[in-house]
Amino acid sequence: MPVQMSDEDFDEAASRALDMIPEALRSQLDNVTVFVEDAYEPQPGEHPDTVLLGLYEGIPLTERGAEPWAMPDRITLYKEPILQMCASREEVVQQVTITVIHEVAHFFGIDDETLHRLGWS
Repeated sequence: MPVQMSDEDFDEAASRALDMIPEALRSQLDNVTVFVEDAYEPQPGEHPDTVLLGLYEGIPLTERGAEPWAMPDRITLYKEPILQMCASREEVVQQVTITVIHEVAHFFGIDDETLHRLGWS
């Protein structure tokens, strides 16, 4: 049975996860916005049953040049699938933390394979 959590409590979990990132790294999260949405909507060409817990959209630091046109990078957390996979509020907080760190790592140019190897997938 999915865990029930208010939007405010979920947002607080996301905020605490961001606070866990060391200041030296967090200070580099310039022009990055974090959003919470209910669920990921698969894009054209994706399998219609695609489920994501989080998504990083932007240009990783390792690939940046001097793009004056670049929009803010975006990290989105998807509340419903996280709540559905967890059996307790503590698990939700833990999964939100893992998801936030995973997506922030993409901002820094770390790929999924490396994150999986490090236990952050």
